[in-house]
Amino acid sequence: MLRFILILFCSTSFVFANDKPLRLDFGVYQSDRATVMYRKFSPILDAIQFPIEQLLQRPVDIHLTIFDDYESGINALVTGKVDFVRFGPASYILAQQRNPNISFLAMELRKGLTRFNGFIIARVDSDITELKDVRGKSFAFGDANSTIGTFLAQSELLKAGIDADDLKHYDYLGRHDLVANAIISGTHDVGALKESTYSKLCDPKKISIIHAFENVTKPWLARADLAKPLQEAITQALLSLDKIEILGELGCSGFIQGVPEDYDIIREGMKNSETFVPDVEETTTE
Repeated sequence: MLRFILILFCSTSFVFANDKPLRLDFGVYQSDRATVMYRKFSPILDAIQFPIEQLLQRPVDIHLTIFDDYESGINALVTGKVDFVRFGPASYILAQQRNPNISFLAMELRKGLTRFNGFIIARVDSDITELKDVRGKSFAFGDANSTIGTFLAQSELLKAGIDADDLKHYDYLGRHDLVANAIISGTHDVGALKESTYSKLCDPKKISIIHAFENVTKPWLARADLAKPLQEAITQALLSLDKIEILGELGCSGFIQGVPEDYDIIREGMKNSETFVPDVEETTTE
């Protein structure tokens, strides 16, 4: 496990110098390079530390852990090895299935909305212009537990009548940037990734969007037994965050409280994707 530890100190640590700092462990898995994740999350953790300290009336140290992959992050939340996390919707649902007592803290907004798009892309110079053209092609998915990169993309393919057996081959590449690079370099014909990665890495003159589908913004979650006052303090700190330059690093415009039911569209997509790899029926000979 790749592990970055970030210990954040605010001036209030000196105000409450007589109290032992409360350690909070925050976790996130790599959806991009670890250095990019570090740059994105350091400012926001620093920004929410001060209001958390004010609400709890004691100093707080927030430690950042960046996990190598989605499963490592999910397992850390399920087993209580981290106090709170920022996950993709599918990872939240998978974690909740394994530990129903995981707490929902808040959800991100993008341009004031809770919905945004995922993309399925191909090279402009290919003969792939819509989903039906994906049949017989190679596909680059993201992490096996990725909301956009796997579950929703597979659900969309199924709606077009395409399952795993209809593809030339497919691979799970892990990060969204690796999916983009696979299409750009030509190692795969088609891939699924998030909108921000497409905007950052793909030239629309060379890489086209052949299909867009709806996704839900990311949730922030707490381990099952994190004390309620701590949960409430983190939530309030997120809801009060309004620094555009900090929020922009995450690609969001703010936070709302949200509820688990906001992710029902993801639950439906994940359920649909279960049949992407057809069951192999056992045959017997007499």
